[in-house]
Amino acid sequence: MGTNVHFGNDVRQLKYEVLKGVAKLAYNNMLEEGKDDLPYQIIPGKEAKFRCCVYKEREILRQRIRAATGKMAQDGVVIVLEDACEGCPITRYTVTENCQRCVAKKCVTECPFGAISITGKGAYIDPDKCRECGRCVKACPYNAISDTLRPCLRSCPVDAISIDDNKHAEIKQDRCISCGACTNDCPFGAITDTSSIVDVIEHIKGKRPVYAIFAPAIEGQFGDTNIAGIVEGLKGLGFTDAVEVALGADAVAKHEAQELKDAIEHDGKLTTSCCPAFYNMVEKHFPRAINNVSHTASPMTVTARYIRHEEPSAIVVFIGPCIAKKQEARSAPDSADYVISFEELAAMLDARDIELRSIDPHDMEDCNDASKFGKGFALSGGVTGAVLRVFEEDNYDKLFSHLKCNGARECKKALQMLGAGRLNETFVEGMACENGCIAGPVGILPLRQAMNNRKKLMEQADDRTINENLQKHDFSEINLLRK
Repeated sequence: MGTNVHFGNDVRQLKYEVLKGVAKLAYNNMLEEGKDDLPYQIIPGKEAKFRCCVYKEREILRQRIRAATGKMAQDGVVIVLEDACEGCPITRYTVTENCQRCVAKKCVTECPFGAISITGKGAYIDPDKCRECGRCVKACPYNAISDTLRPCLRSCPVDAISIDDNKHAEIKQDRCISCGACTNDCPFGAITDTSSIVDVIEHIKGKRPVYAIFAPAIEGQFGDTNIAGIVEGLKGLGFTDAVEVALGADAVAKHEAQELKDAIEHDGKLTTSCCPAFYNMVEKHFPRAINNVSHTASPMTVTARYIRHEEPSAIVVFIGPCIAKKQEARSAPDSADYVISFEELAAMLDARDIELRSIDPHDMEDCNDASKFGKGFALSGGVTGAVLRVFEEDNYDKLFSHLKCNGARECKKALQMLGAGRLNETFVEGMACENGCIAGPVGILPLRQAMNNRKKLMEQADDRTINENLQKHDFSEINLLRK
């Protein structure tokens, strides 16, 4: 797998075609002169396929190209393409046939904006006047007013999206945790992530060594391609070398296990720190819980530091299914220089006509960097499993309770319980994506397919322990602290 990727919907496919076109132009040193022609190559002719007219479609593609080249003048890594948003045609509050045209007219009385009038057919809500306060819904004695929440608003677990006067979505960056849920749930593809794909390609063509570090979730995303095949493909793109972030996960599990031992000994509480969206949730919405978060750096940051210890001039590029990692790379000291998604990696492979292939497992000894427990960080419960494995290897047998939060809403609930002093568990694993990183918003395959592929690949993993792997890969001089 690796060329001619086809997604299950047109939104993802159009985004992908833009990324592939931008990557091809960047590799061929033709980006500036060629980017204006991309919209016409992707949508030729004069017939519209998705919008009111082909001109609108191409303008949206131009905005996608600006996002793909890192030229959008918006803060944050999650941004809104205004022309794609179109004001979203959903009218949130509408009157249903249940309206009885009652004499009290409580809906009219309760509306502070004068948006409701009574017609011969019943109440009517003027969408131009409605400010979506919801008072009419509460006032109606017949439940005759329907509340249809916009998909982006419904998807956000931290209420970080608002609607402006033009009915466009806005990202409230002071609340956004960069989980990326809205990017997948918007039916118009109006919310997307920014890209560093052009910067990465330019560095690959430069003189400094560029190392790829790839997330544990990569196994299963590219069919049956194993680690050796992935490393080969990355070298074909021009990367100097490639390293599994699962190696850093082994080091993180060891360090975090020691932190948990300290918490157990002192009757404290500890949460994981490897999921950046979970960490953002704590920092922005539950700041009083920040002292309960593990001080251990993320596997991405630890792996980047490991590479720079060996190669100080290296540029490090993380590759994964996570948008929040793009935000982490901006803010974490000495972490990856750039973050690209599995989507962007596939686009680069397509641009260079590189077909990933699986290599005989017997030839993979030098390619597998991690234990299967470090690889397990890709799944919900994987961090807890790795920490428990360290306890087993260290013969630490004190009992403790743990909670695996599968998804942002479970994370939010656990943090609320922690803040209220009602959390019973000692150790909390926070994963913003349901099922874990393998279900990240910028992956390639549907979850079930990726999981099935991954299961087969994991059968090839060897039985090295975490401690054995860390003896082989020396992290003694690597800073494992988040700050």
